[in-house]
Amino acid sequence: MREYPKAIKRLLRQYAIEAYENELHRELTKLDNSFAEWRNGNISSSELSHRIRLYETDPSRELYNRYNSGDDAMNVAYAIVTGLIRKDEVTADVLEALEGPLSFYQSLKEHGELREPTE
Repeated sequence: MREYPKAIKRLLRQYAIEAYENELHRELTKLDNSFAEWRNGNISSSELSHRIRLYETDPSRELYNRYNSGDDAMNVAYAIVTGLIRKDEVTADVLEALEGPLSFYQSLKEHGELREPTE
C-alpha cells in the first residue's frame, strides 16, 4: 500500500465518505422502494422482512466493510471510475496521487471485468 502525505490522506478519507454515502443512498433507495411496494399491498410483510434481512446481510455489510476497513485510495479510485464520484470534482493532487489505482480500475472497466454498483 502506498503511503500518502497527510493532506492527501485527509482528502482521500473525505472522498471515501462521499462514495460510501452515495452507494449507501443507492441501496437504501432500493429498500425504500420495497417499503413502498409493501404499503401499496404489492408484497407481503414477510417478503418485506426478507428484503430487509437481505439488505442487512449483503449490501449493508459489504459497504460497511469496504469503506471502514478497506484502502481509501482504492475505494476512491473505484468510485471515480464507476461514477460514484465525479472526476471533475476531485482535486488535481488527489487524481495525480491515484494515477495507479485509477489506471487499474479503468483497465478492468475497459475489459468488462469491473463489477459496478447496481442501480
